[in-house]
Amino acid sequence: MQLPDLKYAPSLRSRRHFTLAGASLLGLPFAGGCIGPMPAAQAVSVGGLFAGRIDDRGFMEAGWRGLERARTELGAQTRHIAGVQPRRDLLVAALTELATSGASLVVAHGGQNNEACTEVAARFPQVKFMVTQGAVVAANLCSYDVLQEESAYLAGVLAALSTRTGTVGHMSGIRVRPGLKGRAAYVAGVRATNPDVKIATNFSGDQDDNGLSRRVALAQMAAGADVIFTMLNAGREGASQACREKGTRQIGNVVDWVEIDPRVFIASAIADVSIGVYDGVRDMQQGKFPAGTIRKVGIANPQAVRLTMASDVPAAVRNAVARAARGIASGAIKVPETYDGPEFPNPA
Repeated sequence: MQLPDLKYAPSLRSRRHFTLAGASLLGLPFAGGCIGPMPAAQAVSVGGLFAGRIDDRGFMEAGWRGLERARTELGAQTRHIAGVQPRRDLLVAALTELATSGASLVVAHGGQNNEACTEVAARFPQVKFMVTQGAVVAANLCSYDVLQEESAYLAGVLAALSTRTGTVGHMSGIRVRPGLKGRAAYVAGVRATNPDVKIATNFSGDQDDNGLSRRVALAQMAAGADVIFTMLNAGREGASQACREKGTRQIGNVVDWVEIDPRVFIASAIADVSIGVYDGVRDMQQGKFPAGTIRKVGIANPQAVRLTMASDVPAAVRNAVARAARGIASGAIKVPETYDGPEFPNPA
């Protein structure tokens, strides 16, 4: 069923879907919001917000796949809104629309929703809310956090051991907490491995602009970077184009980019954020919704967090990455969450 365009935000016109699990449910509305435990066999109604494109082959698509998995495996009744710009007013409007649609659980995918979701959750105490890659809690609000910073640290180890120029890059878009933590971890992994390696780190302001990401990547290469860690969404292809032109290696994130394009990607810092979406729906369905808490999933679960590497990565580098992974899992390595160093500017 195609929902009508929302009037308050033209940018939301890209996708709106409402799906009911099971043919016998077709045509029925969402059940009303439910604050108490529900039987494990009862379907839960879920509204998902994705502040970006669900075909970005990255973070947003991974979250959407988690919602789809909940629909097909758990029988969840699902609706989603995508294509929203990450502005607080637009996020609040979209979350409000989902909260008033009859959903018993609203999933806001991505830490850019922290403030907006806190605001809307306070207005709808009868509805449960969760933020993936979030850091907010309330009586009816929790966060699920797949620790992508742990695989980003491993990416830093690999970059420091792989560079031939002594300079590596990092690229991201908007300054949300998960991205900032990922950058801090990557820099820490580089510095712990070789403090003499220089790091060019940039937040361009846009996760999806391929022209911009290509210009940033080329500028970092001109500054000497021969390995670049990209934490982008649909805008990753612009950086990949630059890498193909210059023969520069890239480290991806979220999904296994090595499998997708092994000539460009030397590694990928996997953080399967679909797990946060799926687990939140499952916990809600089982009456175990963790209101007031942040559920963290890290490198101890290699299905969720790990670094994949291309076949041409030497054994010595693989061993160093494995040692670092064991150190993180054991607690011997503390992955920092903040960075206070210089920034690489957007090119004119």
